[in-house]
Amino acid sequence: MKAPKIQRDQVIQAALELLDQEGLDGLTLRKLALALDIQAPSLYWHFSGKQELIDAVADALVMNVVLPQGPDQPWDSRLRQIAAALRQALLERRDGARVFAGTYVVSDNVLRINESMLEAFAQAGVDVSRASTYAFSVLYYILGFVMEEQALGPYSAFDVTSRETAFKELAKRSYPRNFAAREAIFSTDFDERFITGLELIISGVKHQASETASATDAWRRRR
Repeated sequence: MKAPKIQRDQVIQAALELLDQEGLDGLTLRKLALALDIQAPSLYWHFSGKQELIDAVADALVMNVVLPQGPDQPWDSRLRQIAAALRQALLERRDGARVFAGTYVVSDNVLRINESMLEAFAQAGVDVSRASTYAFSVLYYILGFVMEEQALGPYSAFDVTSRETAFKELAKRSYPRNFAAREAIFSTDFDERFITGLELIISGVKHQASETASATDAWRRRR
C-alpha cells in the first residue's frame, strides 16, 4: 500500500479549520477530504472513522493549555488557573466544548491536564478517589458552561432578543423570582459568571476537606 500524500497533522489542522467554518455538525469526512483535495478513502489511512478523527481534534484543542508549574502555588489558585486555561482553549474553536464532551480521549494532552487537577486536590488533602470525582465535576462544569457560552456566541442560531422579550413577559405574569433575576439571567458577563461558579466548587471542596480533617482528628483523639 502506498504511503499517504498527506500527513496526520495536516488532516487535524484542516479539521480544525473546517470546524471553525462549519461547526461540529459540518465536520464530515467527505467535507474534510474536499478541503484537503484528496479522496475520502485516503483519510482512513490515519483515522478509522469520524469518532477517531473527533478524538484527535479534541486532543488538539487542549494541546496548548498551560498548566501551573510552581510547587508552592496554593491548590485553589492552581485549580483556577487550570480551569481558566481549559475554558479559553475550548473557546478558541467553534463548538470546542461540544467536540471535547464525551470523547474520553486517552492522550498526553488530556492526561497532563487531569494529572494537574488531581495534584491540586491532593494538595488540598483529598484522597485520590474523591479527587477523581472532583476533577470530573470541574470538567463537567467547564464543558457545560462553555457550551452555553458558545451557544450564544457569534455562530448562535438563537434570536436572543426575542427570547429575552418572551422570558420577561412570561416571568412578569407568573414567575416573580425569575422576573427579579431577569438582568442577571441574560447578562453576557460570562467571565464573572464563570468565576462565581468555580468559586462555589472550590468553597465546597474546602468545606468537605475541612470536615474530613476534623473527623480524622476526632478519631485519632479517641484512640
